[in-house]
Amino acid sequence: MKKTNITGIHHLAIQANDFAATCRFYEALGLTPFHSWTLPEFNITHAALLQIPGSGSFIEIFDKDANIATQGRRKAPGESVVAGALLHLALTVDDVEVAYAHALSLGAASCVEPGELSLGQPPLKVRNALVYGLDGEVIEFIAFVA
Repeated sequence: MKKTNITGIHHLAIQANDFAATCRFYEALGLTPFHSWTLPEFNITHAALLQIPGSGSFIEIFDKDANIATQGRRKAPGESVVAGALLHLALTVDDVEVAYAHALSLGAASCVEPGELSLGQPPLKVRNALVYGLDGEVIEFIAFVA
């Protein structure tokens, strides 16, 4: 008998302040539109799944008024991002510096500049950088170092 029925991460969801701008941002990062919908019973006017190419993983984007399940409390209008248990979205990339510069050129803000980390013993070496996306989400770009 299998110990788990989990086969991967399907999606991470973002509630966008500007739905179209957030979709354009993730598409410009390289994700591809997969499906879109509305669900009036949840006040969802716009929702979309954008696929990470070559994977079964997605980023799901909802409009700002969508009534969807969320962790923690929602931020109040004009309030800065409210921290909760979900810390960041990490995307595997071939080149951390290229991904970081590209995200900044699309309107993301710098959080942590590109650098190398050595994690644990034996050391696992990674290069990473973090940006704040258009809606305040923290996006990490990460690559293993040989």
